[in-house]
Amino acid sequence: MITTPPPQASSGSGASVRLAVAASAALLLLVGCSGPGSASGSGSAAARLGSGAKGAMKVALVTHGGEGDAFWELVRKGAEAAAVKDGVELTYVSDSDPARQAQLVRDAIGERVDGIAVTLAKPNAMKAPVAEARAAGIPVVGLNSGIDAWKSQGLLEYFGQDESVAGAAVGDKLDALKAKHALCVIHERGNVALEARCAGVKKTFGGETENLYVEGTDAKAVDAVLTARLRQDPGIDEVVTMGAQFALDAVDSVKAAGSRARVATFDLSKDLARAVQDGSVQFAVDQQPYLQGYLAVDSLWLYRTNGNVSGGGVAPVLTGPAFVTRSNVAAVAKFAAAGTR
Repeated sequence: MITTPPPQASSGSGASVRLAVAASAALLLLVGCSGPGSASGSGSAAARLGSGAKGAMKVALVTHGGEGDAFWELVRKGAEAAAVKDGVELTYVSDSDPARQAQLVRDAIGERVDGIAVTLAKPNAMKAPVAEARAAGIPVVGLNSGIDAWKSQGLLEYFGQDESVAGAAVGDKLDALKAKHALCVIHERGNVALEARCAGVKKTFGGETENLYVEGTDAKAVDAVLTARLRQDPGIDEVVTMGAQFALDAVDSVKAAGSRARVATFDLSKDLARAVQDGSVQFAVDQQPYLQGYLAVDSLWLYRTNGNVSGGGVAPVLTGPAFVTRSNVAAVAKFAAAGTR
């Protein structure tokens, strides 16, 4: 029997979501007959499959994602799909506070998991718990954030986008669109991936690049700060956000400010795909979060069962960047609508 209970949130301000996925042989057969993604159902918040196969490999996926963030739902869905395929018992937990994220890694160590996949948005905070996992003989892989830190911290593999390269590609794109003044909106101060994106934009963009820091957990505050900045400087003709939901909000901020700025963004969602289709957002840079979650879990299974190490342990496995524009969005829109892109 397949059930879809809601995520369990922690009492902390950076909410944790815990998900256990245990696949039995019978359920794996069922999934094999019903097709990919059918286990949890389209748009389900969480999934529990079976009661757990005896001796199943246990994997913990520990991210810095915020509660209810659509991006991290895609990462989770990809991880679930790999767990079902591989017969892995998966636990997904997240906390945007680096100290609490570090504790979640320590909790996984205490639970004697067989592998840990972790994001390194704040690498220094994760250094000690990652070292503790390695000392306990638990293989650790990285995803999404920390492309400059995963090797030095001894992670086996890394799956994600080179944010500096992605940012530089956006800078070139803005030049081609003849933009002159770009506002790069960073919704989480100190997040190395977001900082690298905007630094990349600044490196290649021939116009002016300005960083605007906002508190991403407060949508009203983001709108107020962005609208005020656009009103203050009518010369800003491009707003670049770091996430799909922020791009959609930025469209409203531009209208409220009476600005002529266009909006572009990193990351994709089904709503953002529609915005690209109707022209309200110029383009999105897709790093394929579903693929990041899938590869992270699958890689730990492959390492345990066959000794495989993607990238040979010396090079990251890149999942982006890929530009989604009005000319090609139709090719990915159906997957975005299904909640996997």
